[in-house]
Amino acid sequence: MSDPPDAGQESRSTHRHVILAQVMLPADANAQGDVHGGTLMKLADTAGAIAAVRHARRRVVTAIADSMTFEYPVKVGDLVLLDAEVSWVGRTSLEVQVSIEAERIVTGERRRTSLAYFVYVALGDDGHPHPVPPLELRTEVDRRRFAQAEERRVFRLAQRSHHRL
Repeated sequence: MSDPPDAGQESRSTHRHVILAQVMLPADANAQGDVHGGTLMKLADTAGAIAAVRHARRRVVTAIADSMTFEYPVKVGDLVLLDAEVSWVGRTSLEVQVSIEAERIVTGERRRTSLAYFVYVALGDDGHPHPVPPLELRTEVDRRRFAQAEERRVFRLAQRSHHRL
């Protein structure tokens, strides 16, 4: 059975968004029951990478973990929901915004606990950077998110050149 001619394009557009969920266990936390920031960062990187791979349709590697915030503590027993969406695409790189919410499972209460931006580079079979498809900007929200990502990119490039001096 074959796919309709534009099934790949529709698929790419809808697959740039990923939601992961995981319950936090004692092994994820310190003695007071607060989940380690590194645990959340690893989960965010995983969710971001899945969104990037689904868009690029190839292997990606993390190039930058940018400005991850920790607004509220996450506790053992919380359901962590990671919402990752491709926000910007360059020639070979992609930025993914990852928002993290913690849900108290018994009450259903949710709050956003973290926000992060990750940049990934797509790799070809030879292990070198490989071009990625452009990002389809369908809505005003998509265009605004892309413009904000462009501003972060300019800032990151300026920081990088400043550190090389």
